[in-house]
Amino acid sequence: MQRTQVFFFHFAGGNSYSFQFLAPFLKNADLFPLELPGRGKRYNEQLLTDFDQAALDLYAQIKKLRSSSRYIIYGHSMGATLALTVAGMLEKDNDAPFHIIVSGNPGPGVREKKNRYLLNHEDFINELKVLGGMPEEVMANEELLNFFEPVLRADFELVEKYDANLNLKIRTPIFAMMGSDENESQRILNWKKHTVAGFDYAILEGGHFFIHNNAEKVAEVISAKV
Repeated sequence: MQRTQVFFFHFAGGNSYSFQFLAPFLKNADLFPLELPGRGKRYNEQLLTDFDQAALDLYAQIKKLRSSSRYIIYGHSMGATLALTVAGMLEKDNDAPFHIIVSGNPGPGVREKKNRYLLNHEDFINELKVLGGMPEEVMANEELLNFFEPVLRADFELVEKYDANLNLKIRTPIFAMMGSDENESQRILNWKKHTVAGFDYAILEGGHFFIHNNAEKVAEVISAKV
């Protein structure tokens, strides 16, 4: 019997290692943490700042790696926005995911438009502190911050310049998760507008990176779909 494939789409500044904390709880599926160019194993490739190019990159990776009749996509924050678009692309190939799971994101059109990628160094770092999710050893080390800053700026630009398709509806079911302390958590039902299939959601304790403190619960959601 073929195992379900789970494709992970990382958040801004993330890479293929960003979801390793979930692996111990997901023994019942084959895990494929994808990454965009300019980081991790793809460090030597040019960073992308265009949303459509990023979506096409992830779409191509899935098409290349597909080996099971059943697969799901899970994306956090930036990865959630990309998951919705890529699922629509795959549906056009009659190769839709069984489910998409999104977290740390209230869906298209909710968040206020920002241009954080244009901020000066000090203000940009302050924004990162507000968001959380960066290891303390990185935030306390100027050299490490300088290393990660271009990647984060590129990812922020990718999302913040993207003109979301507010009318996009997919045929794939959506499960959404957000942290109780996220400003837009009460708008999570916005995701329901973007599927003609099933929808469900959960609010878990924590901020934008609540996933790290709720690894087993996040894994339970994923496991229920595989």
